[in-house]
Amino acid sequence: MAALPRVVSLLPSATEIAVAVGLGEQLLGRSHECDFPPFVAALPVLTSTKLEKGLTSLQIDRRVQEIVQQGLSVYAVDSEQLRALRPDVILTQSQCAVCAVTPADLEDSLAAWVGTAPTLVSLAPDDLGDVWGDFARVGEAVGAEEEAERAVERLRARLDALQARTAGRGLRPTVAAIEWIDPLMVAGNWVPELIELAGGEPLFAVAGQHSPWLEWDTLIAADPDVIVMMPCGYRIPQTLGDLAPLVDRPGWRDLSAVRQGRVFVADGHHFFNRPGPRLVESAEIIAQCLDDNRPDPADRRWLRLPRRG
Repeated sequence: MAALPRVVSLLPSATEIAVAVGLGEQLLGRSHECDFPPFVAALPVLTSTKLEKGLTSLQIDRRVQEIVQQGLSVYAVDSEQLRALRPDVILTQSQCAVCAVTPADLEDSLAAWVGTAPTLVSLAPDDLGDVWGDFARVGEAVGAEEEAERAVERLRARLDALQARTAGRGLRPTVAAIEWIDPLMVAGNWVPELIELAGGEPLFAVAGQHSPWLEWDTLIAADPDVIVMMPCGYRIPQTLGDLAPLVDRPGWRDLSAVRQGRVFVADGHHFFNRPGPRLVESAEIIAQCLDDNRPDPADRRWLRLPRRG
């Protein structure tokens, strides 16, 4: 029997995919952002960010641009500890250089590698189909092809069931999914698909295309029925503390979603922005937000902002 592969994941969604295909016990190390399932918190942390804590969304954007313009990476890799773990497979991503560690961030670590270098699996999904394909890529790299296929089948079945439940709701509300507050950005890639599966009509973004910036006047003119704020990397309390650039702007109080109490804040750290198993829960969260008869959940995955009028 072949030895099970030793795996390091430097991407939260890849960590969740690895666990979903049965590799939980083979995980040796993680990124500083990998925090689910809870047991991964005990793994060695192999990365860190150069962003200071407590920054607003505008300050984060400016700091990232400053770092990138200097030709530097937003992240640092603990090369010594990584080499000491001797992984067979490293999971990372190449979709967004400011979102997580990329292969370029690993160049120094791999250049000094002694012995057989690990297999580097770099994920870069643009839509839901690509996400399911990443399950297959991870499964193939670690010899868990069948487990990966079964995991995708289960997740797709849940999305099919959700779509069947929301299909009969009648008029589909228009939805603005906010991925960044200042400057304003709307969620693209797989999020428009999640909105459609949940029974809504996505605004401003196209499935399979990267998240676009959004002009304030464009948001006001569209007057969405529902606004769901899901800033990348933000838990709900952080979003609530950073709302001023939106709620204090002229025209905000006049939006239909604001007046009707259909503005929601969701956990953008654990959901929506992690292209892995919990995109299914992300679609379910949107469906719950679109259900006017549903109270806020006890688990605080999302909440409704008070009606303003």
